[in-house]
Amino acid sequence: MILSFDIEEHDRIEAAYGLDIDHALRVEYAERMESATRRLLDQLARHQTLATFFIVGEIARTHPHLVRDIHAAGHEIASHSHAHENIHRLTPVAFHHDLVASKDGLEQLIGEPIVGFRAPTFSITRRTAWAIDILAEAGFRYDSSIFPVRHDRYGVVDAPRTPFIVTGNQHSLIELPPATLKLGSYHLPVAGGGYFRLFPPALMRWGIAQQQRLPGGVAMLYFHPWEFDADQPRLPLKRLSRWRTYVGIRQTTARLDALLQRYRFQRAIDIVESLREDELSRFLLGDSRNASIKSVESAQLANVRE
Repeated sequence: MILSFDIEEHDRIEAAYGLDIDHALRVEYAERMESATRRLLDQLARHQTLATFFIVGEIARTHPHLVRDIHAAGHEIASHSHAHENIHRLTPVAFHHDLVASKDGLEQLIGEPIVGFRAPTFSITRRTAWAIDILAEAGFRYDSSIFPVRHDRYGVVDAPRTPFIVTGNQHSLIELPPATLKLGSYHLPVAGGGYFRLFPPALMRWGIAQQQRLPGGVAMLYFHPWEFDADQPRLPLKRLSRWRTYVGIRQTTARLDALLQRYRFQRAIDIVESLREDELSRFLLGDSRNASIKSVESAQLANVRE
C-alpha cells in the first residue's frame, strides 16, 4: 500500500479557482499548510511510516525548510506541478515549462532526482494524454494522476485499477492509480480526499482489501494537509463545493491514525522499484496515430529546450 500527500495551500484547490482571495488570507493559508504538514510528519513518525509527498514546486521556494525536513525524515519528494494549474487549462508548451520549473526547483533543494508526478485535480485524462509524453521525456518514472472513475472534474473510467503502463500519444511510463472499490460495473473512489471524509471507514477498508486481492494489487491513498486543519478560515465557495470541501473535516486526524495503526504503508518509489514492467498491463490513453504533438508541439518544445 502507498500513502501519499498532496502538499498545497488551501486556496489552490480547484474549487477556489477564479476566487478573489485577500493577500492576508493567502498568507494565513500558507502558514497553516506548513503547520498542518508538520503535524502530519509527527503523526507519521509516531507510527514509523514513510510516505510520498507530491509537493507544489513554488513551495520549494516559499517553504524550503519544510521540504528539506520532509526529505530528511525519509519520505519521498515528488512533483505536484509548479503552480498547481489544472492541466486542462494549459497547452503542452505551458505544461512543459511548469513541469521543468517544479522538477528543477525540488531537485536543487533536496539534491536528488524527482521521478514521480501527480497532476492537480487528477487532470491527466484522455483529453490531456499528451502530458504523459512530456512527463516521460522529462525523465519521470511514474505518474499517479489517472483516477479510474467517472467524475465531473476528472477520471478515465476504463483505466486499470492496479499499477499499469500508460501510453500517451508516443511515450509510456508507470501509472499508480488511486484506490477504487468495484461494485458491479461501477468504480467507487475510496482513495482519500473528500471520499475519506464523506464515506464510512469501512468502505475504504473494503476497497483496500479488494485491491490487494487483485494481481499486482496496490492501494494508493492520498490526502492534503488542509484536510487536517478543521479550524482554518473557510473559503467563500458555492454550496455544493463548500460541502465537498469541508464535509467530515473534524474526523480526519483520528481516521488517519486508525489507518496508520491498521496498515503498513510504503513510498510510491519503493513500489515502483519492486514492479516488473513486463508483467504490468498496458493502457493506451492517447491516440498513437496522433502526430500533432510530434509535428507541432514537439517542435515548439525542442525550441524551448534549446
